[in-house]
Amino acid sequence: MPQRNFAGSLCVPPQVSTKAAEMMSGGVGAGRRELLAGVAAACMIIPMTKGRATEIKGVPPWDPHAGTPPVPVVAGPWQFFTPEEGAAVEALVDRLIPPDPQWPGGKDAGCAVFIDRQLAGPYGASRGLYMRPPFDEHATDRGPQSPLTPSMRYRLSLAALDNYCKRAFAGKPFAQIPADQQDRIIAGLENGHVQLDRVSGRGFFDILIQNTQEGFFADPLYGGNRNMAGWKMIGFPGARYDYRPWLEQHNQKFPLPPVAISGRPDWNPKHA
Repeated sequence: MPQRNFAGSLCVPPQVSTKAAEMMSGGVGAGRRELLAGVAAACMIIPMTKGRATEIKGVPPWDPHAGTPPVPVVAGPWQFFTPEEGAAVEALVDRLIPPDPQWPGGKDAGCAVFIDRQLAGPYGASRGLYMRPPFDEHATDRGPQSPLTPSMRYRLSLAALDNYCKRAFAGKPFAQIPADQQDRIIAGLENGHVQLDRVSGRGFFDILIQNTQEGFFADPLYGGNRNMAGWKMIGFPGARYDYRPWLEQHNQKFPLPPVAISGRPDWNPKHA
């Protein structure tokens, strides 16, 4: 398989963190499939907690179609990004996950569309989160410490990024500069060498790399992971009801294609 580089710190666990500059310079020789597979595994680690069990007999422990099903993303124009912002994000995700002859990059996998739709919804407004001061942006023992919602951070950061590039590259925005220069700027955002006006470059890098990963591995229902490319690359079975017969077959390729939420026989988008 062709070797793929995935730029940036890959997940919350610090042992998974990788420097973008090293990745782009070839200092890290891990293939993208192996690297992303490790990220997916690390992100699935859930701490065990004590709970109370209840035995249910005779009826299912749920009501069919209860709750709030996800709403499928509909193809169309940007819902949050301006055309200029959308072009910049497509360029960014395609450098974080570059395409190769076997697998699509971040752009063709729909990562930018995924981010756009998330920013246009509750996630972008930090709906449901406590967003009142005081904020301690240097704290490491708690959740996000910033008055900026994700939508605000993207809007400010993308404008500042294009301004930075225009000053350095004769008026060209990020989407129009050469790929090698894009790589250097992304590495500079991660290591703090690229300073953006009014916003943290490292803060923007952190949220961008997280959202790009989410878009590459989320169910296609949300606009990313087109054709389940991310799942196929790491051998993830998707939303299959039962694949227990293969759980103990280590180091063997899962023989069945992945199934998305919309691939369920009883899936009905009208329920969403």
